[in-house]
Amino acid sequence: MSGDRGALSDSDRRLTRVRVPFVVGQVVVLIGLLIAGLGPLLWLLKAAISPTQDSIRSPLAWFPSGQVQWGNLATAWQQGHIGYYLGNTAMIAAGTALASLIVCTTAGYVLSVLRPRWGAVLSAGILATLFVPHIVSLVPLYLTVLKVPVVHANLTNTFWAVWLPPAASAFNVLIVKRFFDGIPREYFEAARIDGAGSIRVFTSLVLPLSRPILGVVVLLSIISSWKDYLWPLLVLTNPDLQPVSVALPKIAKVTELNIQLAGLFLALLIPVLLFLVFQRAFLRGVGLSGGIKA
Repeated sequence: MSGDRGALSDSDRRLTRVRVPFVVGQVVVLIGLLIAGLGPLLWLLKAAISPTQDSIRSPLAWFPSGQVQWGNLATAWQQGHIGYYLGNTAMIAAGTALASLIVCTTAGYVLSVLRPRWGAVLSAGILATLFVPHIVSLVPLYLTVLKVPVVHANLTNTFWAVWLPPAASAFNVLIVKRFFDGIPREYFEAARIDGAGSIRVFTSLVLPLSRPILGVVVLLSIISSWKDYLWPLLVLTNPDLQPVSVALPKIAKVTELNIQLAGLFLALLIPVLLFLVFQRAFLRGVGLSGGIKA
């Protein structure tokens, strides 16, 4: 048999009265998606390189009515110290991604491969946390960071305060566990016959096979930490440690609107480019989240 039947059969595609409206509908939907997805970014670029009066007078215009001011980007970079805050953001994103990899892979390995007796209960508990609103856990999480149990350390105004809490993301743990569930059990049996222990199986078998889903975890962690505002605002009160998401509202109080929008555009540019560069690996990893077929 041939492949799965699409929205139109081969016979329908030969009929002009059927094919033409279908193609027109596809084009209209595609244009709508492009406007919805790229429209805000293009408008932000236009506002970033326009005079403030232009953005206030004609906010819905798609092109600058006056002279294009590319210098706004350089001014935002220098006067707003966007480069410094982007460096802080990159440090936070990198640490969060690394911590997420460590927690998600080890937790997924224990729940999927080692399978302790209490694994099902723990998996259910992790799943249940997905239904708890983030704002509900904000206060207990802040109190935990303020005085970490056992060690009694205060992590506020340190990068640890923004690295550790997102590392225990229930969503990331569950998608990694699901990927590990799809690895054929024969691989583990063969490794154990060869004398490999649990750590060797994890480092030499599971991790190399899991590169696609690990790439997804890294990308999700970076984007999530890049756009986070409330948590860094609470735990990083020292301006020298704050990311660009926290710094931009403060910059807005002392700069003109066009400089503020230029800084916002620079802050958005990196995660957008990051996704565009790695979108193939991201989509492939999402598609393989069900595991590996033997």
